[in-house]
Amino acid sequence: MATGIRVVSVVDAIADALRDAILGGELRPGAPLTETDIASQYEVARPTAKAAIEKLVADMLLERPNHKTARVRRLGPDDVRDIYRTRATIESEVLRQLAGQRHVPDGTRAANEAIRATPDESALAVVKPDMAFHTALIDGVGSVRTSRLYRSLASEVTLCMAQVQGRHLLDTRMIVAEHAGLLDLVAAGDGAGAAALLDVHLSRARERLVGALGGVPGPEADAEITVALAD
Repeated sequence: MATGIRVVSVVDAIADALRDAILGGELRPGAPLTETDIASQYEVARPTAKAAIEKLVADMLLERPNHKTARVRRLGPDDVRDIYRTRATIESEVLRQLAGQRHVPDGTRAANEAIRATPDESALAVVKPDMAFHTALIDGVGSVRTSRLYRSLASEVTLCMAQVQGRHLLDTRMIVAEHAGLLDLVAAGDGAGAAALLDVHLSRARERLVGALGGVPGPEADAEITVALAD
């Protein structure tokens, strides 16, 4: 029997294609998406196109105020800070729990190696393994509800990551080095140290994106790397 095959509905397939276009920058913030256009592009009925749009509205990638034309969500500085601070609250507690068990979750090192292997010119290709790294940390505590809570933020977190990488705001080597530092601290049982490094790791990205979106970045944007960079 074949394994590893994911069967999806037409609605899910269209939503996935649109999600990739949004995260890849093909559909820019504020771009309109009408049921008619999507139905025509994918050769489906309008109710199918509408369902795909509603799926992405629920995922917070599209916004559709008062049933008007859906548009790609445009994040502002306040949105970015709220998203990053919410994920930091969850991830820092997860790191403390993992460190208490000295448990480095399966998949974290492989995801970090995938980031390391990404060509320098393919910044957006970093997003998928970067998200896989952080999701593996969350799943490592073995709590269905914690994983479900984190996944409720996943689309917004990924949208932020895509905007950070699309603007080349972070050096890939820095991401890899700080991820490795997090895992070393977890393995050493240093939960406080891991949480402190996570704060630097996330707040730097947060404030650089805030600045790129027209806000006033905080001092965290210029935080120095606290672990050794690999050659």
